[in-house]
Amino acid sequence: MNRGDEANVRITAFKWVPDFAQGRVRDLRVRWALEEAGIPYSVRKLEAIGERPADYFAEQPWGQVPSYKDDEVQLFESGAIVLHIGRKFGGILPADENGRARATAWVIAALNSVEPFAAQLPIIDIFHRGEEWTKERRPQVVEMIGRRLDRLSDWLGDKQWLEDEFSAGDLLMVDVLRIVDNTDLLKERPNLLAYVERGTARPAFKRAIEAQLADFEQRETQGAL
Repeated sequence: MNRGDEANVRITAFKWVPDFAQGRVRDLRVRWALEEAGIPYSVRKLEAIGERPADYFAEQPWGQVPSYKDDEVQLFESGAIVLHIGRKFGGILPADENGRARATAWVIAALNSVEPFAAQLPIIDIFHRGEEWTKERRPQVVEMIGRRLDRLSDWLGDKQWLEDEFSAGDLLMVDVLRIVDNTDLLKERPNLLAYVERGTARPAFKRAIEAQLADFEQRETQGAL
């Protein structure tokens, strides 16, 4: 639902990233939340490689994406932005206080209890591929991630979502689990694989990823981020 400059909501994203990162940049999470809420948005596109514009550090202290602006707030960090969207526009937070609190807890769990472990694997497989030290370290990382996923799998059981209905917690958790979707870690836990498939089958997710991919500009192959 990227509607250009007439939208009151504006996010930031990269103009281009290498193929392995396309569909994986974290502005996808914010786009997904906005799509679930039915909110149009515009995009300020930044270069992924090289220095950010000086004014951007007033929006995002580390120059990362996404940042977010609407008519009331300016924010950074995808989890905080997703929760704000849920509170302001609806669509991804339950109406009752307990449900909202539980959804918030799952957002934090995705970002703190799962993502830091899962993110170690692509660092090894992409950025340090073939280096000698990875032969010993990679099996350790896989085992560590597996233990985290076992606990998540036990919690999910045969439920559709982490709680009674789809929420911001599921949105973040599904996207975090996509970090390892090219490994056997999800295939070995069929309920988590089905959970990710349910999440990514949502029309709002499909619109979000299509919008992110459409925003990438064509250019000659460049070095990795």
